[in-house]
Amino acid sequence: MAESENSKWAGTTFGTSWMHCVLIKMLRWVDVRVLYAFVAVFVVPVTLIVSPGARVIYHYFRRIWHQSVLHAAWSTYRNHYVFSQVIIDRFAIWAGKKYNIITEGHEIYQKLASQSDGFVQMSAHVGNYEVAGYHFKAGKTLNALVYAGEKATVMTNRDKMFAEMNIRMIATSNDMSHVFALDNALTSGEIVSMPADRMFGSAKCVIKEFLGKEAKFPLGPFNIATMRGYSVIAINVFKTKWNAFKIYVTELPYDKDASRREQVAQLSEAYVRELEKRVKQYPYQWFNFFEFWEDR
Repeated sequence: MAESENSKWAGTTFGTSWMHCVLIKMLRWVDVRVLYAFVAVFVVPVTLIVSPGARVIYHYFRRIWHQSVLHAAWSTYRNHYVFSQVIIDRFAIWAGKKYNIITEGHEIYQKLASQSDGFVQMSAHVGNYEVAGYHFKAGKTLNALVYAGEKATVMTNRDKMFAEMNIRMIATSNDMSHVFALDNALTSGEIVSMPADRMFGSAKCVIKEFLGKEAKFPLGPFNIATMRGYSVIAINVFKTKWNAFKIYVTELPYDKDASRREQVAQLSEAYVRELEKRVKQYPYQWFNFFEFWEDR
C-alpha cells in the first residue's frame, strides 16, 4: 500500500510490475478471501508499524470521530484492512472476477449520458471508485484524469479494461496541460471524470468545513465544471460485502446564472456535503493517507 503523511502523496500502487502480474495470475484461480486473510495477518500489521499513513489515519479517528485511544487503534487496523481488500479487488477484476454491484441514482447517470452535452463526474479517494468505470456503459467517451506516475502494470490493465468501456485516460502533467485536454473533451460532448478531494499541481483551493473541521479542496475541478456551466454529478463507490459494492450517483446543483465565483462556491459546497454524507456512512473507507484537515 502506498501512503504518506504529505498531501503530495505519490499515489502509486505498492509493488513491482512483476509482483502485479503474479497477483493477477494467482487471482484467476484463488478465492479473494484467501488473500484477504493473508493481508489481515501478515501485511496490515507490518504496514501499521512502518507506514506514516497509519499515524495519519489514527489521527483521523481520534480527531474527527473522537474515538478513544484503543478504539482509534482498532479503527486504524480496520481502515488499512479494507484498503488492502480494495486493492486486491482491483487486481481481481483484472483477473476476471465478478462482483455484485448495486447502483443508487443510476437514472441520473443515464439521463446525462443520453444528452449531447458533456458533463463532469467528481470522485474522491474513498471506497473503490474504479469499479464505477467498469460498471457504467455510456454511449459517449469518458475521459478519466489519472495519476501519471502509476505502475506500468496498473496502467496497462486499466487500458485493457477501459478500452472495452469507451474510457480514455488523461494523465496529470506538471505543466497543467491536462486541463486543456479535459476542456476539449467537454466541449466535444464527452464525459470528464476527476477526483476533487486532493490538491495536485496548483495550490489554488477552496476551504470548506468538512466533518467538523476546515479542509482544503482543489479549485481546479470546480473551475473546469463551471467554465461553461456543465452538469456535475458525484460518484462514490463503497465495498459493502466481500463480493459486493454499492455505487452512489448524486447530481450536484449550482446556479448556472450566478457569477462564476458564486457558481464555484455553490458547486464546491454541494460536493463537500455529499462527500461528508458518504464518509459518515462508511468512515472506514476514507483513503487519504495524509493530514487532510487544517486543524492538526
